[in-house]
Amino acid sequence: MLPSDVIYIFFLICQICIGVMANSLLFMTHIYTFLIEPHLKKPIDSIFMHLTVVNISTIMIRPIPELMSSFGVKNFFDDIGCQTFLYVSRVIRGLSIGTTFLLSVFQAITVSPSHSKWAWLKSKLSKWICHSFLFFWVFNMLMLAKIFNRIKARLNFTVVGQGYVNAYCQSTKLTEHESISFISILVIYDVVFLSFMILSSLYKVWILYRHRRRAKHFHNLSHFSKTSPENKATYTILWMVFCFVFFYLSNNCLTLYGYYASEKNSRLEGIGGILASCYPTFCPFFLMKHNKIILKLTSFLSNMRMTFCPRAFSG
Repeated sequence: MLPSDVIYIFFLICQICIGVMANSLLFMTHIYTFLIEPHLKKPIDSIFMHLTVVNISTIMIRPIPELMSSFGVKNFFDDIGCQTFLYVSRVIRGLSIGTTFLLSVFQAITVSPSHSKWAWLKSKLSKWICHSFLFFWVFNMLMLAKIFNRIKARLNFTVVGQGYVNAYCQSTKLTEHESISFISILVIYDVVFLSFMILSSLYKVWILYRHRRRAKHFHNLSHFSKTSPENKATYTILWMVFCFVFFYLSNNCLTLYGYYASEKNSRLEGIGGILASCYPTFCPFFLMKHNKIILKLTSFLSNMRMTFCPRAFSG
């Protein structure tokens, strides 16, 4: 095994372990809130829970071909395995962008002023969340159904021409019309959701700017404007959306390059897998920053350390 393969495997395994543990911890805190402290429950919590499940699925499923290939496993997928892998990974990818879009729009409507034209939506948000989840699941599963007929197990090490390729799978040769149609559907889906995501983020920035400008006229509100839970949540989701857009576009550019490249490179697909898993890995750390259960847990652990290891803190 080459040193580059060892480094790649080490990085990939660390990413999987950190991402799965962080998302699982965040998911358990929301389960705890729903079951033990329901008075802390908010409608947005269900979006966070759905996002953590999608994140865990992305981290565990997306790197499978590259990880198995790096360990030297041959013929890991047959035709059915390739079709199932690509279909599931693409559905999860669509759910990721849909859930992040929903989170961004939900927060934009939540922080909108009571006199804005979006205010009437606030009372309906909690009712629409489950319907939105159902729509994203059904839409992605139906939109990507044709993948089954276009993917097969990879027989040759060298693959040339347009098409999808990973360590074990490759797409069958598409006609120019079929290739353009399939890529167009995926691009339109991405562009629509990313556009609304960015617009909602810009709207939140504008709301925060107006709020801060008004607060400057009231000295007693200057501290509130920096520490209000709504502002903290908005800043957190803005950072999440920025990271999502950055990693998502980077992965898409790499995927499109690999699709149209005349000579295929399996390592390129592996780098794409790492980029695809970066946002799901970092996402829970943004959300943990202001999670009340996590803050209580860290405070408790800190007090325990000070109780049992006083010398370490006294000097």
